[in-house]
Amino acid sequence: MTDGYGRIGRQDAPGLSALHERYDRWLTRAVRKRFGAQDADDVVQDTWVRIASLDLVEAIRHPKAFLLRTAINLALDRHRHRAVIEKSADALRRSGQAQSDQLEAVLLEEIVLGLPEPLRDVFVLSRFACLSHAQIGEQLGISIKTVEWRMTKATALCTARLSL
Repeated sequence: MTDGYGRIGRQDAPGLSALHERYDRWLTRAVRKRFGAQDADDVVQDTWVRIASLDLVEAIRHPKAFLLRTAINLALDRHRHRAVIEKSADALRRSGQAQSDQLEAVLLEEIVLGLPEPLRDVFVLSRFACLSHAQIGEQLGISIKTVEWRMTKATALCTARLSL
């Protein structure tokens, strides 16, 4: 039906060849005008392939309307297909991000729970309760210097475990 380049050959049904010769340029312009040049050639080619699969091309009473409606339907199908693919890709990215966030939270919890108790107490009060070093020292009954040392040690241990 078509040669290797998507052109309709002379050996095809005379109705299809005549239809192609008469309306191909018009159809290409109409599709480009409606949908832009990016997909126009593919939509037009798909339209001719769809028309070529019909048994009675000669029976088409309004060829321009039929060709344009076929091209519009194919272009809309392409658009819907792309939208479904993009939506699926977005959902996969979001679920992957959610899983990644959950894994990070579990990892952080394991690391914090793995700290020695004196370091863990200071770290939790500082990072999660948002207390100042002075407030932590007051609450735990230790000096600010001890709070600073424990915080430095806890942060170093967390960083070392995160980089494993």
